[in-house]
Amino acid sequence: MKLTFRAFDEAEPGPKWSGLFAEYRQAYLNWWSREGLSDRPTYLECRKALQTHMPEIVGLYDGLCDLAGGGDLEARFLSFYCPPKYLAGCSQAIWPGDEPMLVRNYDYSPDAFDAVLMKTGWKGRQVIGTSDGLFGLVDGMNDAGLAVSLTFGGRRAVGEGFGVPLILRYLLQICSNTAEAAEVLQRVPCHMSYNVTVLDRDRRYLTAYLAPDRPTVISRAAVATNHQESVEWQSHARMTATVERERYLLQRLTLHPETKEKFIRSFLQPPLYSLAYDRGFGTLYTAAYHPRRGAVDVIWPDRIWQKRLEQFEEDAVSISYPDVTLPADSRY
Repeated sequence: MKLTFRAFDEAEPGPKWSGLFAEYRQAYLNWWSREGLSDRPTYLECRKALQTHMPEIVGLYDGLCDLAGGGDLEARFLSFYCPPKYLAGCSQAIWPGDEPMLVRNYDYSPDAFDAVLMKTGWKGRQVIGTSDGLFGLVDGMNDAGLAVSLTFGGRRAVGEGFGVPLILRYLLQICSNTAEAAEVLQRVPCHMSYNVTVLDRDRRYLTAYLAPDRPTVISRAAVATNHQESVEWQSHARMTATVERERYLLQRLTLHPETKEKFIRSFLQPPLYSLAYDRGFGTLYTAAYHPRRGAVDVIWPDRIWQKRLEQFEEDAVSISYPDVTLPADSRY
């Protein structure tokens, strides 16, 4: 099984973005409507939610909807408001050294993944990150030196709110530091439980525990896997080894100092590196964000794909994974 990762660079939404969206359009809309459209909010409800909670990006949203064809379903999908539920694995941690660095593994179904590393200059803000739905991001960094990443929070609750990838996009579009990100994370509703780790160029960091049924908790945790302050979904915790991964990372943070390279390599081996592709939780990539340098290294066991906000090169890499039979309920 192979995935081709593409590097995408377009300063403002235009023909490159609309061309990519056309490639994925049917898969996106099939996923959005798979539970029936009666369970999804209307376009007017979606746009009102954006105006209420993320007014700074409403104009950007409108422009993307036009580029996507201006259809009702496309606009509802791009709002990321009250989407179908979805789960991911993932591990992330802040390197304890002097240079700010956020490292993460993205564990998810390869059949439900954009495989696009985007560099955008939307509304004058330079952002680089891994795309979800071509509007949201699952991790990323902006030109102010703010880096963010998400993991699933290990809870069943679903409520009214936005899919967390759009919340990450919003953070990177409007925030410059960790304090500003904390304010946004406490006021924008999330439709499921997710952990968002934030790091800025001055090495100030936090992990926010988002949930649809209780207030956001802002913690000083430097590690996040797939539970929040305690395990609440036991079967999911066992399947993803969330506790074992958290303990492993915490041990690395408390042992004697290690180099950046050694810390990153730990994400490429068990228990952090997952081969559970048949269950939708295999590691698709490791990313190391360097906020002061405006650089990200996307890493696999046999290669490193290096990108910078400055001098970003559009290219592609083909990655092979173990052959698996994907689950019938894959996201797209």
